Amino acid sequence: MKLLVAALDSELVAFPAELPGFTRLVTGPGKLQATYALTRELDAADYDEILVVGTAGAVDATTVGVHDVTAALQHDVSDVDGIAGQHVSLPPLVTIAGRSGTTIATGDHFVDDAGTVAAIRALGGILVDMETYAYIWVAQQFGVPIRVLKAVSDNAQDDAITDWRDAVAACSAQLRDRVAELYGV
Repeated sequence: MKLLVAALDSELVAFPAELPGFTRLVTGPGKLQATYALTRELDAADYDEILVVGTAGAVDATTVGVHDVTAALQHDVSDVDGIAGQHVSLPPLVTIAGRSGTTIATGDHFVDDAGTVAAIRALGGILVDMETYAYIWVAQQFGVPIRVLKAVSDNAQDDAITDWRDAVAACSAQLRDRVAELYGV
């Protein structure tokens, strides 16, 4: 059995309530809720794979479509020396081995300003969200393979929350098409 994970119900609106071969988990937004919900689920049941789907902001207006995310960093942390993107006890970057893909920057607030986008770009992020670092880190702690698919919903600045609200259903449909293509369901 595989685990289909999203932060919000709205990111799954294009998916059927029952997807053959998958159990569904909606974690809630942000790193803490993602960590808590995924840890509880993986502690309660065994899964062959975790498939995360969701939306992400792009740090470059030319970045569009669905991305296979294979690396995540935290843009909203710093270490004891004040180095941005470095956590005091967690790795600066978590990666998914075996595939090439996109790097996402994860933080606990919705990014919608040029200054934060510039800081994320400087750290190497192409996309930005609020959960992926946590999902990958938890999956690695349990030794469960993970795949993360993110659809670009906005450009992470200039009132991006309005763009996200308008785009989330279309992003869900794009993600559903990609899941059907990859998994045949």
